[in-house]
Amino acid sequence: MGTDSVNEAKAERRGGAMLRGCLIVLGVLALMAMAAGGAFWAFTQYLDRKIDPDPVTIASGSLAGMREEAKLSTFAARYVAVVTSTQSRLGLSAKKTLIMPGMVRYQIDLAKITDRDVAWDAQTKTLEVHLPPIELVGPQVDLNAMKEYDDGGLLLRFTDAGERLDAANRKAGQQELLNQARQAVPMRLARDSARRAVERSFAMPLRAAGIDATVHATFADERTDKDRERWDVSRPIADVLADRKDATEQ
Repeated sequence: MGTDSVNEAKAERRGGAMLRGCLIVLGVLALMAMAAGGAFWAFTQYLDRKIDPDPVTIASGSLAGMREEAKLSTFAARYVAVVTSTQSRLGLSAKKTLIMPGMVRYQIDLAKITDRDVAWDAQTKTLEVHLPPIELVGPQVDLNAMKEYDDGGLLLRFTDAGERLDAANRKAGQQELLNQARQAVPMRLARDSARRAVERSFAMPLRAAGIDATVHATFADERTDKDRERWDVSRPIADVLADRKDATEQ
């Protein structure tokens, strides 16, 4: 083989090596570009979640957390019942009076709030929540503070009238405590406390995500025609999540 042929062979080998080197460099650059593109996509998704978070997803998560708590005690009040019972036998009468203090707690069952009780109105940025009714727990009678008074008649001394009167007074006293607890003022205070607690539970995660939203919680008998109209144009989060699930499966 001549000198020229040897030089040409060397040149071809150098050119092939350079070409392979360029291809390797290009491959590395391509991989770097793909990695950068993937990182950029992940970063944009992160920004989307931070800058434009989904209120429906946040509301659904808040509801799930609240339902795990089950019962929410919103208010408690102490009442005093004063009841009197009388009994007559053989021309004799007996009377006993009972003073019964007791505590009644007010609560709502958060587990009864379903996805269909929460709706998001994107136009007004309002989250509507339908609340279950207030439940009364108790009364928890303060046995040490109870006081009894009687007329000291013969019927109490020689018959079981005293025990019967005591049983009647205790039953009537507990019912009277519940009657007082159901009065308009304490029920309004309990509802206001429940409404504020639920609205705060939904509003805080929304605000933390940067969403300027209004949370409007109501009981069934509090909803006005305006509330019903707003509910009609809002979509329960159950429907929104169902649509997203169907779109994902497709």
